[in-house]
Amino acid sequence: MKKLVIVLLLGISCFYAGSQIAFEVDLQKSGAEIQPDMYGVFFEDINFGADGGLYAELIKNRSFEFDQPFVGWTPFGDVSVKSENPCFERNPHYVQMNESGLRRGTGLENEGFRRIGFKQNAGYNFSFYGRSNDGGEKKFRIELVNSQEEIIGKTDILVQGKEWKKYSVSLKAGVTDAKGKLRLVLETPGIVDIDHISLFPAETWKNRENGLRKDLLEALYDLNPGVFRFPGGCIIEGNTLETRYQWKNSVGPVENRPLNENRWNYTFKHRFFPDYYQTYGLGFYEFFLLSEDIGAEPLPVVSCGLACQYESTECVAVGDLQPYIDDALDLIEFANGPVDSKWGKIRAEMGHPEPFNLKYIAIGNEQWGESYVERLVPFMEALRKKYPEIKIIGTAGPAPDGEHFNYLWPKMKELKVDLVDEHYYRSPEWFLENAERYDSYDRNGPKVFAGEYAAHHRSRNNNAVSAISEAAFMTGLERNADIVHLATYAPLFAHVDAWQWKPDMIWFDNLSVVRTPNYYVQQMYAQNAGTHVLPIKQEGKNIAGKDGLYASSVMDDATSELIVKVVNSSTEAKKINISIKGLQQSVHNQRIAVIELHTLVPEAVNTIDNPNNVVPVHSFILAEEAGFTLEAQANAFYVCKLKIQKEK
Repeated sequence: MKKLVIVLLLGISCFYAGSQIAFEVDLQKSGAEIQPDMYGVFFEDINFGADGGLYAELIKNRSFEFDQPFVGWTPFGDVSVKSENPCFERNPHYVQMNESGLRRGTGLENEGFRRIGFKQNAGYNFSFYGRSNDGGEKKFRIELVNSQEEIIGKTDILVQGKEWKKYSVSLKAGVTDAKGKLRLVLETPGIVDIDHISLFPAETWKNRENGLRKDLLEALYDLNPGVFRFPGGCIIEGNTLETRYQWKNSVGPVENRPLNENRWNYTFKHRFFPDYYQTYGLGFYEFFLLSEDIGAEPLPVVSCGLACQYESTECVAVGDLQPYIDDALDLIEFANGPVDSKWGKIRAEMGHPEPFNLKYIAIGNEQWGESYVERLVPFMEALRKKYPEIKIIGTAGPAPDGEHFNYLWPKMKELKVDLVDEHYYRSPEWFLENAERYDSYDRNGPKVFAGEYAAHHRSRNNNAVSAISEAAFMTGLERNADIVHLATYAPLFAHVDAWQWKPDMIWFDNLSVVRTPNYYVQQMYAQNAGTHVLPIKQEGKNIAGKDGLYASSVMDDATSELIVKVVNSSTEAKKINISIKGLQQSVHNQRIAVIELHTLVPEAVNTIDNPNNVVPVHSFILAEEAGFTLEAQANAFYVCKLKIQKEK
C-alpha cells in the first residue's frame, strides 16, 4: 500500500497543470539596491541556545552561583558551598572539599546540559581554580564517564598553596557518547577549595579559549548572514528589570561575569526548566567577535527601561532613564571607541584593539504603547547628539497588525527612527497571503527591519510547508528591497532535549546538528542576494500568489548573474516559461544553475536521525534563445542563476 501511495504522489507531482505560464524579467529596469546585510539571523538565549548550545562550555553551574548552588552537581563525601575570601568578587561562591580518608571518597559529578557529549579520540580541556587549606599538595582525579558509568578518560591534578590559582589539564575521550558526565575526586586527605570548574572541547570555533561550539558556528557561517541581531528578544526586557540583560555584566574576565536568571526557565509552565541560567560566558565581546567571524553586521539590542509588558508593569521613570541611556552610549564606545577611551580600552584588553565598526543599535525589543514611545525619545536625543552616524531601530510591537502596530508606526515616522522592527509569527497561510505586504508601504518613512519571523505550522514543526511559505513571503521582501533593509528569522537554535519554543532554524543535541528546511530557505536567499532588484512580472503584475506561484528576480553585478527565485506553493507541478528582456546576445544552450528545495511530503522534517530528509539539490538546465523553462514541482522553491550580458 505504501508503494502505491508513493507512485500516486509522484504522478501528481509530475503532472503540469493548466495553460502555459509566462514570466518576464526586464534587465532594462534596474530597481532598488539590495542591502549587502539584508538577510541575517537573530540570536536569543532560548532553548539552551547559549549555555548548553553555542557556548562550548560543557559544565553546568560551573561557579556554583545558581539559586540552588548544587544544581547540575552530585556531591559525595564532605562537600559544602562557601563564600568567605572568594576567588571572584562577582561570583563569590565556591565549594570546599574535605577528604578525611573514608573509603567512599569526596568529590563531585557534573551532569552537563542534558548530560555531556564526548567524541572518541577528541581532546577536552579541563580547568578549575583551587587552594589548599594547609598549603600542602593535594591530588585530584579527573574522570570522563560515559552513560554506562564507565571511565572513558582520566588524569590527575595536583593543587598546592594557600592562594587561589588556576589549574589546567587536557584529557581525551576513549569512546563516543552523547550522555556522559564529569567526575572529580579529591584523593589526598585534607581540605581544598575549588571554583569555576570548566570543561571545553579542545576543538572550538577557530580553537579559541572560552570558545564556541564548532559545528553550530559552521552551520551559522554557512548561512552567509549579512546581519546578526543579539542578544534577544525577550531576555533584553527580563520578566523584571533586575533580570534584564545588562551587557556590561557580559564583558571582562569570563570568571567574574555575574550570573543572570534566564527568563525562559519558567515562562512556559509546560516547558519548565529551573536549571536555565545565563553565565554570560557568551557575552557582548564574543557576540561582536562572532559577527566579525561570519561577516555579518552586528546589531545589538538594549533595554529601554521597560520589563516584559506581557508579564510585568515594572518600568523606569522617564526622568530616571539616564543609566540606561548611558549603557547604550557606552556600548557604542565599547564597539567603536578608541583604545584610550574607557570602554574601548576594555575591548582592547580583551583582545580586539580595532573597532568593531558598529552601525546599528535597537532600543527595546517589542514594547508597545505610549510608555515605549516616551522612553525612546530621550534615547534618540542622546544617540543622535553623540553618535549621529549610528542607525537607530525602533519597534512596531509584538505583532504585524492590530492596535499596538497601528499606534507605533506613525510614532516611529514622527520620531524619524532609521528602521522599524516588525515581528510576525503566523501560520504558513498568512505568509502566503502577505507576500505583497510591502508593495504599498510609504517609501518616504523609516525602512523596515523584519526582526523576528517564522511560519508556525499547526504542529509547530520546522517542516517543508512552513519553509516554502517563508520562501514565498521573502519574494516580497526582496521585491521591496527599497523599503525592507534587514530580515532575520527567529529563533535560531534549539536543543532537542531542552527547548521552550519552536519552530527554530537549527536544532542540535550534544553531538549533532540539524539544519531544517527553513534553514535552507534562508541560506538560498542569503547566498544569492544579488545587488539590485529586477522586475519580474506575469501578465504585467507582480507574481505573488496567483496559481500558488511567487517570484522575485535580482541582478548580481559582482558576478554578472541574473538570479530568479520561484516558489510553487500549490499541489500541482507547473511549467513556467521565463523570458528575459534586454539581453545583449542570445543565451541559447547556456547553462543555468538551479538550486531546488522540494519534497513530496509537505510536512516532512529533518531530524537528528535523518538530517538530510529535505535538503537543496543542485542541477542545471539549458537556456533558450532569450530565457528558459522551469518545470516547477509542487511545494518547491527554486533559485536559478544565469550569466548574462545586458544591453548597453
